[in-house]
Amino acid sequence: MASTTTAASAPAVGPIPFKDVSDLATPVPAEASSEEEHNVLVSALPSKLVPGTQLKLRCYQGFWLPERFVPAAVGLQRRFAPRRDDVIIASLPKCGTTWLNALAFATMARRSYYPGGGSDHPLLRLTPHQCVPFLDALFAGGREAQLEVIPSPRLMYTHMPLSMLPVHRGGYRVVYICREPKDMAVSLWHFRRSAHPELSFADTVESVFSGGNTYGPFWDHILGYWRASQSVLFLRYEELLRDPAENVRKLARFVGLPFSEAEEEAGVVGGIVELCSLESLRSLEVNKRGYMDGLNFPRKALFRKGVPGDWVNHMAPEMACRMDEIVGDKFSGSGLSFY
Repeated sequence: MASTTTAASAPAVGPIPFKDVSDLATPVPAEASSEEEHNVLVSALPSKLVPGTQLKLRCYQGFWLPERFVPAAVGLQRRFAPRRDDVIIASLPKCGTTWLNALAFATMARRSYYPGGGSDHPLLRLTPHQCVPFLDALFAGGREAQLEVIPSPRLMYTHMPLSMLPVHRGGYRVVYICREPKDMAVSLWHFRRSAHPELSFADTVESVFSGGNTYGPFWDHILGYWRASQSVLFLRYEELLRDPAENVRKLARFVGLPFSEAEEEAGVVGGIVELCSLESLRSLEVNKRGYMDGLNFPRKALFRKGVPGDWVNHMAPEMACRMDEIVGDKFSGSGLSFY
């Protein structure tokens, strides 16, 4: 395994597992005036609870963000200084983020951590979320200084809409993944049930319908990235499932690290796909035990079926038709279709 510290003559090349370096930087305490400003800002925003949970959302700049992450949105807009070779994975929750994080990490770090090189690959001992830092949590907790210890190119992820990212400080690359909305809603319900077993399916789906779910409205979130797809690599979960190898190649080209002919002949692409397959990730002890860092959700809840069309096993025809009508209306004229 590549070392997280190297001699000056051989500087480290990223990405490297975030968990291996995150303790090298100390949190920067927020100034009292800044903290007070954030508290006033947050308390003045419209709020509501996610149905069946105690998670409070606040509507900030048109999006329903978890209350604890509103300061993160402000911090990202004001303070985040991306490097030109940064790569940011973006998505709504439950759209394939964990899988894409693993694929992107294995692809970008393949020269330091060979995907078929045995049992010492970081993704065999760490969760994908421990390898790839979550911008929302770092900026919410005043821990963004930890990003500075990561060698370039850095790989990060966020659930924030595009409008919360520092688009005026360009040069970095954004990879967005979306999922068919009915399947997204079903996956979200199953995930939340891991912490709230009595959670109502109807309430969960209704919150998605209304646009008032976490990081919603989902249509504005998706369309924000879709309309920027000339500079954003826009991926669909269903296409990634159908042909993961070709989408890994597309990802590698987009981040400026295309596979060489020698790598293709050596089966590196196939090695990445196999290492990061949902079956492989689901089988690892690190992904089966414990809880997500800072969240009361078991890690195993991140790896359920992962199949398209599972909504038919949960949604009544009337409910599915209503979602299709909403999608048809909201995405009309955009050129984006899920069917």
